[in-house]
Amino acid sequence: MAGCCGHDAKFEGVSQDYKRRLWMVIAINALMFAVEMGAGQMAGSQALKADALDFLGDALTYGISLAVIGASIRVRTTAALAKGLSLFAMGAWVFGSTLYRVFYIGVPEAQIMGVIGVMALAANLASVLLLLPYKDGDANVRSVWLCSRNDAIGNIAVMIAALGVWGTATGWPDLIVAGIMAGLFLSSSVQIIRQALEERRHEESGETCA
Repeated sequence: MAGCCGHDAKFEGVSQDYKRRLWMVIAINALMFAVEMGAGQMAGSQALKADALDFLGDALTYGISLAVIGASIRVRTTAALAKGLSLFAMGAWVFGSTLYRVFYIGVPEAQIMGVIGVMALAANLASVLLLLPYKDGDANVRSVWLCSRNDAIGNIAVMIAALGVWGTATGWPDLIVAGIMAGLFLSSSVQIIRQALEERRHEESGETCA
């Protein structure tokens, strides 16, 4: 179906099935944030802590997305902008704390990293499968998909970091993965902000569907 200005019409989240899936994913992410942050502290792993923050960001993102479903374009784009900025802030924090750890390196516990990485990957794959039918949509819906995708990629990276830590007996693989994840946060935040601003410009210019 053709949308405004030649763009395809965007799914806006107005679906009971989509809302149910969001509630399920919120529960999964909130639980895994608590588990992974605790494990990251025990293991001394910056990558685990970065991934735990991604879980927290997802849970908050999904909650905001749920709250603004069916609202005006201005409300939805404002929510998407807030989520994009929060992702940017998380990415900056992870990047900065990773740089700090470069000068104060302790070797993380590879075994804890590996076990929690497998658990987190299973949780994220479940979230990705739940949201897969709704991966395309407006900025608000798309931000949900990007966060879920980031988590799955991040968990694979954490397991790679665990193998690297185990194989090298140094903390460098953990720090490198944390830095890569920070870059993923920043990239996703730019995508969300750009799409939200574009949708808002269309709304403010009064462009309507043909």
